[in-house]
Amino acid sequence: MSDVLFTNVKVFDATGEQPYQGEVLVQGNRITRVTRTGYGQARGAVQGAHIIDGAGAFLMPGMIEAHTHFSWNDQPSLDAIQRMPPEEHILWCAEVAERYLDMGWTSCVGAATAKPRLDVAIRDAINNGTIIGPRYLAASQEITVQGGLGDTTMPHLPQPEFAFGAVVCGAEEMRKTVRTFIKYGVDSLKINLSGESITGMPSSMSQFTEEEIKVCVSEAKAWGKRVSAHARSTWGVKQCIKHGIEVIYHASYTDEETLDMMEASKRDHFVAPGLAWLINTCHNASQYGITPDVARKMGYFEELDAAIKSMQGLHKRGVRILPGGDYGFAWTPHGTNAKDLEYFVKYVGMSNMEALLSATAWGGPMMKLRDQLGKIQEGYLADILLIDGDPLRDIKILQDKARILAVMKDGKFHRAPAGRASPTSRWAD
Repeated sequence: MSDVLFTNVKVFDATGEQPYQGEVLVQGNRITRVTRTGYGQARGAVQGAHIIDGAGAFLMPGMIEAHTHFSWNDQPSLDAIQRMPPEEHILWCAEVAERYLDMGWTSCVGAATAKPRLDVAIRDAINNGTIIGPRYLAASQEITVQGGLGDTTMPHLPQPEFAFGAVVCGAEEMRKTVRTFIKYGVDSLKINLSGESITGMPSSMSQFTEEEIKVCVSEAKAWGKRVSAHARSTWGVKQCIKHGIEVIYHASYTDEETLDMMEASKRDHFVAPGLAWLINTCHNASQYGITPDVARKMGYFEELDAAIKSMQGLHKRGVRILPGGDYGFAWTPHGTNAKDLEYFVKYVGMSNMEALLSATAWGGPMMKLRDQLGKIQEGYLADILLIDGDPLRDIKILQDKARILAVMKDGKFHRAPAGRASPTSRWAD
């Protein structure tokens, strides 16, 4: 791939500063030059570079999704996900991975997979070029206990291989399970510290003993792996803080003590609340049998109110809240993930700037690429989007694929602007 010079673009560098007219040079897989220029005042071609005249388009870092389930298959139940045959399931994951890149998500953090090695296989296939997809961190299955969220074994089929999650009982079974997933090559372990109302186990309810949690975290960290948690309950969130679980999914129920604890350790955690699941389960799942009345009886309206209050409290305390809304169910289909940014503005109280930062700069450390990913700065990895319009004025623009004019990952175009390279053309590929 030749060097690429973006010129006549409105640069959103994700440092928190307002965008500016400028140029960005990509050489190899890195951004090597970022300069401010007046509109139309290109500093000249770089020898052999493809020149992209953006004509004022919005240039920003690729987006980073913090709560990704490639193996969730846009169906209305866990059973429909679990029972998909592995051959079709891996093909589905490959299709979805490309869909994320199409929509400008150049990095994704796996939040649990439906079968033990699906995430690992997809990550490796992306990395070796077998399939197309974003940068990806592979997760384990959800780790649960007997009767907990993810234990879908039946009395006549009790074998754990038939469960949606990896079922453990006691500290030593936890140790064995963590080591097994590490053997498989995962980047992170996922533990279900609370329930999920749609399964019949209230979201405010918790599971696991502290000893089981402690072993999960200590064993994972001994192998250099991260732990994430499905933690809707107050107790679950507190356990994440107490045991150093870095990634907290949901955090719907909190009290003042929990908020204070999170503020005191806010550099140690990432929160991806999954508001899309709550909002759409309450309001947009009727055709799948979950009418608003049903959702209310399940407790989802109560949880949505609690989650909004919790996120507002965490946001005011400077806790990092990242996009990732449990997409991959029938009423939260893959590819609609940028709705999270709209929800952050509408419900959490973020500005459009903060919402964009949550999907870019804040995700670099989440991807374990601090000071390398999520900004338009010299030396950073060249994951770049070119947008028709200004998301700082209308955050919903990022939900429209047609407005995403170009997607670059690692210095290579996944989708290039139309046209041919020339110093006077609007677009170059």
